[in-house]
This record gives sequence, structure tokens and C-alpha cells, in this order.
Amino acid sequence: MLKRSSGILLPVFSLPSKYGIGTLGREAYRFIDFLYSAGQRYWQILPLGPTSYGDSPYSTFSVFAGNPYFIDLEILVEEELILQSDLENLDFGSNDECIDYKKLFDSRYIILRQAYKNNEKPYDINYFIKENPWVEDYAFFMALKYKNNQLPWYKWDEKLIYREETAIHAAKKQLKYEINFWIFLQYLFFKQYFKLKEYANKKGISIIGDMPIYAAEDSVDLWIESSLFLLDENKVPKLVAGVPPDDFSEQGQLWGNPVFNWGYLKETGYRWWINRISFSFRLYDLVRIDHFRGFDEFWAVPYGSENAVKGCWQKSYGKELFLKAKKELGSLNIIAEDLGIITDSVIKLKNDLAIPGMKVLQFAFDGNPDNPYLPNNYEENSVAYTGTHDNDTLKGWYEKLRVEEKQYLLKALNIVLSINENEILDEIIRTILKSKAHIVIIPIQDYLQLGSKARINTPSTLGGNWKWRIKKEMLTNEIAFKIQQRTIESGRINKP
Repeated sequence: MLKRSSGILLPVFSLPSKYGIGTLGREAYRFIDFLYSAGQRYWQILPLGPTSYGDSPYSTFSVFAGNPYFIDLEILVEEELILQSDLENLDFGSNDECIDYKKLFDSRYIILRQAYKNNEKPYDINYFIKENPWVEDYAFFMALKYKNNQLPWYKWDEKLIYREETAIHAAKKQLKYEINFWIFLQYLFFKQYFKLKEYANKKGISIIGDMPIYAAEDSVDLWIESSLFLLDENKVPKLVAGVPPDDFSEQGQLWGNPVFNWGYLKETGYRWWINRISFSFRLYDLVRIDHFRGFDEFWAVPYGSENAVKGCWQKSYGKELFLKAKKELGSLNIIAEDLGIITDSVIKLKNDLAIPGMKVLQFAFDGNPDNPYLPNNYEENSVAYTGTHDNDTLKGWYEKLRVEEKQYLLKALNIVLSINENEILDEIIRTILKSKAHIVIIPIQDYLQLGSKARINTPSTLGGNWKWRIKKEMLTNEIAFKIQQRTIESGRINKP
């Protein structure tokens, strides 16, 4: 059972940095200090994997690898892998409110290759490889990807697509230097990450990580272990994932990820999934599993469809998987992202496994007093949010409500009508903090009362997502004190 506490949601990429994107360096440590002074016990982040086209952290080249963008360059200067002067003539994107991924891509790998050239500690890296057997396949995949002008693996030479032994052997020999470069980046990433996590844990801050349920079509996971997915003899997906039409989208959401071959997963004892869950437990103190619904049934859409309308629900074996994982790994420190169309069987799966689900306040106001997202209806074994990375900020959402919707919200939450908007937003946060949910996570934008420009992602849209960055000067002592006071008032921490 979770302990009564609270935390803040802020993606790593949204942290301040003079080099174009948030990293695992100085500002991450500063944010942990901010959380500590604010009386928080959790830092929730988004997936850390290496992103592909569109820059979504939910579509990565590997379910295990870390994103090289998050490697802190100032730490590399301190370790004498690069010089400060190496950074001066590179343009990482000067906007401190918005990530420029094009400039980031063009500059970041120049400096990381310089660090690799200067590295003189192969023994540490050899140990890292032994501890992370997935890394050699990932590095080979990335080396081939760059050799093939960034094309997806299913557009490479046929001999490489089907992994013919002689072609694979020759490519590994030819690309040895490049393969070692990509291994080196993973070594740097995890070295910095685990040092940061250790610092957080010593401060009493636990990290909530995020694990996407699906792998991307253009990923080492599909290339290496294609049997895990429903592909045809040409390695083309038969079915892809999404969700059906609902009140938010007439055409549903077409994610495009190949769906799992649950029969094969069952035959192999769910080994791939158990390895993945085990690895996530090394990375994080709690793991939010995205689209938990898919472990009961998943929406399968024919490959090549323009939208998610013509799909069907198919059965998966999530309960069997999690029971096996629990037997092998012990306690499952998991949060179920159980949003969307949730059936009785999904609720039963979650309850049978005693896994806490999510409560999102922005979904609460449909006029139904039994709405499960109303704070008075929260279960204790749950994690409550004002909104997630897929929602508008609390301020942006509230401003877009109609007058009658605002009136209903104020009445439902017992908020005095005469107070101004900033006070209303503050009262909404107070209300959710005082709820029965054992953990409450508030996006930092909501504490700062930032508008829609600070939104992280708008589902089913391309462009403009995953770019927001927080300004360094926003994380003030005054804000930390305010958050601390709200947390004390709600009984989630004791007075200092």
C-alpha cells in the first residue's frame, strides 16, 4: 500500500539548461533540492528513451536505452572528456522556453563524438556491457541506422532486414568503431542517471518513471525480436495499436505501434516483459505503466489504416504476466495508467493485482456525482493528478471552460464563487491534496499557474509537442515554501 505523500511532474527534457534541453546535470540536482525544500516525496518524469521522428518519448529506438540528449555536457567538461571551448561555437538552440530539436540534433552529436574520441577508460565500459546485455544490439542498430542515412530498419538491405548471419558479421566488423560510440553514450547516460537517482533517494525523493506499453516500429526491439510482435512473413505489422473513437476523438487515436503476439509471449514465459519490468525497477522507485488497459484487451487496427475507427478489441494475458513477474521479482511497484475506456475486467485486473490506478481531476466534471475522478470519490490506493502530460495545464483548461462548467466545478469542489481565478486554481490544488488518494502528483505548471503555452503534449497532433521548458528563475524559494505549506495543510508531510 502506498504512503500518503505528494510529488511533482516535470519531464527531464523540460528542465532548464544552457545547451538546448534539460539534462541529468546541475539543474536536475537543483530541482531535487527544490522538491526537498517543498516537502515533496516524488519526482515523476516521462520516458527516458532515445526518441525518433516527432520527438515523442513514447516512440523510441529501444525500450531499454537512454536518450543521449540527456547526457550533461558540463559533467563531461568536469571529467575532461571535452573542453569548455568545444561548446562555444555550437548552436544548441537559444530559446530557454522551447526545445529546438533540429539544432539539438545537429550540435549534440558533434560534441558527444568528441567526448568519445577523448575517452580513455574502456574497462568501466566493458563492465557496463556485461551488466546490460541489450546494449550491443542497440548500438549495432544505431550504427546501421546512421550508415543507412537514418532510414528505418525495414528499408535497409534485405540481408540486414532478415539478419542473415554473413551480412550481420560483416557489418559488425565494418562498424566496430561506430558501435562502440553508441555503447559509450549509453555508458555515459546511465552513469549520470544512477548518480542523480542516488542523490534523489538520499534526499528522500523517489523517482516515478514511465514505461510505454508498446515498442516503436522503427526500433531495435522489432528488428531483433520480431517474433514478439504480430508481423507477416515480410516483417510488416499485421495490426497496430491505438484506441477507438470516443468523446475526445471521432476517429480514435492511431498510435501505429505494432501489437504484441501474446501467444508467443505466453510460450516464452513472458521473459521479454519480465526483463523489461525488472530493468525499469532498477531505474525507478515506482513505474507508471502507460495504457494499462492493453494488458486486459488491446485495440487492434489493420496496418495502413488512416485512423483507428476500423479496429477491434483483442484479448491479452496481462494477469498471467504480472503474476509471473510478481513471483519472480517480488513486489510490483507499479502505477496503472487506467484512463480512457475502462471496463469491469480492467478494474478487476487492477484490483486483483492491488495496483493503484490514476485519478485525473480534469475528467471529473461531467455532471455525474459518482464520477470516479471527483476527489470525494477517490480510492485510497490511487495516484491523483490535476492533469497529465497529455492534458492542458490547469490554468489553460480552466480558462477554456464555459461559464456553466466553471459554476459546476466550483459547486462540486465547494469553492467560494467570489474569489479570483488564481485563488480558484490554488483551491483546486488544495482540494486534490486533501483527497484520500495516497499519492498526489501535480505538474509544476499547475503550481506556477502557467497557461496553455506550457502544455507538454496534445494527443493526435503533430508538431509543437514535447518542447516546453521551465525557466530557471521560476523555481523560487517562495514557490517551494507555498508548495510545502499546501502539503502540510493536507497532512501529506509533517511540519519541518
